[in-house]
Amino acid sequence: MSTHTTFQTARRLVLVLTATAWLGACATVQKPLSIADTIANTPSLSTLNGLVKSAGLTETLQGSGPFTVFAPSNDAFKAVPAATLEDLNKHPEKLKNLLSFHAVSGALLAKDVKNSNVKALNGDALALSKAGEFVTVENAAVTQADLVATNGVIHIVDVVMTPPKK
Repeated sequence: MSTHTTFQTARRLVLVLTATAWLGACATVQKPLSIADTIANTPSLSTLNGLVKSAGLTETLQGSGPFTVFAPSNDAFKAVPAATLEDLNKHPEKLKNLLSFHAVSGALLAKDVKNSNVKALNGDALALSKAGEFVTVENAAVTQADLVATNGVIHIVDVVMTPPKK
């Protein structure tokens, strides 16, 4: 075998190995996840993830939806008094009501937000506002928009919103 043929064979082998490695990397790219799984895999939403589990909402947020979730960040939950969080953990229905106030039916991307009221999953009205690219819901600002999931979209917010007292 000539040097040229050996070089060509080695070059083909390198190309095949590179293509195989590239295809393998593509195969490990994470598939789209449900809202519940996206929350579970987002470090800044770990507090919310624990509360979703405690409220028994994981299965709902893995369901077909679609939903839009205004997800309070860990920093947002740090502003909630510890006694309030303890009370919510002791009363799953209160917790479920609070968390359901952060979600609406339908997938609503930030670009589609209009100044309006929408119905939260707990039945209460949520006020949405948009000024340019800046989106707010009630008294919370969207700090990270459009985390798209298989069954909707998540917008990370900077405040834990409280539903109106009934």
